Amino acid sequence: MDEDERAPVYRKVDFGVARLLPDVDRPRAWLLTVDGAPQSYVDLDDPEYLEFEYVRRLGHALDGAAAPGRALDVVHLGGGALTLPRYVAATRPGSRQQVVEADHGLAQLVADVLPLAADSDVEVHTCDARGWLERAAAESADALVTDVFGGSRVPAHVTSVEYLRAAARVLRPDGLYLANLADGAPFAFLRSQIATAAAVFPHVCLVAEPSVLRGRRFGNAVLVAGARELPVPYLARRVAADAFPARVEHGAGLRQLVGDARPVRDTDAVPSPRPPDGAFSLG
Repeated sequence: MDEDERAPVYRKVDFGVARLLPDVDRPRAWLLTVDGAPQSYVDLDDPEYLEFEYVRRLGHALDGAAAPGRALDVVHLGGGALTLPRYVAATRPGSRQQVVEADHGLAQLVADVLPLAADSDVEVHTCDARGWLERAAAESADALVTDVFGGSRVPAHVTSVEYLRAAARVLRPDGLYLANLADGAPFAFLRSQIATAAAVFPHVCLVAEPSVLRGRRFGNAVLVAGARELPVPYLARRVAADAFPARVEHGAGLRQLVGDARPVRDTDAVPSPRPPDGAFSLG
C-alpha cells in the first residue's frame, strides 16, 4: 500500500464526522472514530487481532459459543468498521453473518476504504437495529451481538425488556446474547441492564475490568446471556489472561451488583449515561 492510500480519511457521515486513521505500527491497520470517539480498530492483514479490550471480550464470548471452528449464524447490531464480523469469518470459516448499521454514510465509508474479504459471507443492512431485529426470522441466529451507540451512548430503544425479547426470539435455544454496555459508579444504568437481561434470559453474566466494577472509572462492560448454561469457566480463563485482565461476575456476585434495580420497559427506557470528558475521546 503506497503513502497516499495510508493517509487519514475524513468524511461527513449521517451521525457525525468519521475519521479513519492509519496505525503507524501495523501496515494495514486502521482506527475509526466518529466525532472523536473511538468506534473500531481493524487490521486488514490480521482480522483475528482485536485491539480494543471490550471487543476482545466479545470475541472470547463468541469463541466459547460453540466448538472451535464451527460455523455460526451471527447477527451484529451496530457495525462500525466490521471488526467482529471479520474476526468470526477468520476464526469460524463458513459462518453466515448479518450486520445492521444505522449510519448509511459510515457503512459506505467502510465498504470503500476497508472492504471485506470476498469470501466473508457478511451481509450489511443499513437501517435501525431494533426495527431490523423485530422483522428477522425466529430462531435464525446462534449469537446476537448488540454494540449500538449513538455517539458515546447506548440508545434507549435497545435497552428494554421488549428489545431483549425480540433478541431472544431471533436466537436459537442454545444461542448467546452479547451486549457492549458502558457506565460508571453508582451503575444505575448497568444494574438495570443486568436486571433487564435476567427478566428475559435464565442465565446472565457480566465481564468487566475490576477497576470499572469497583467504581474507580467509567468504562465498558460486556453482558452475556442465554437460555442455556453460559461458558463461564472458559470465559473467566480467557479474560483473566488478557493484557488488561477482567473478571466475570455471575451468580451471587451478580445478584449483589444488581441489588434492587428493576427491569427496564420501553416506557421508562433511557440512554446510557454520557461519559465523563476524556473517557473515550481521542481529542
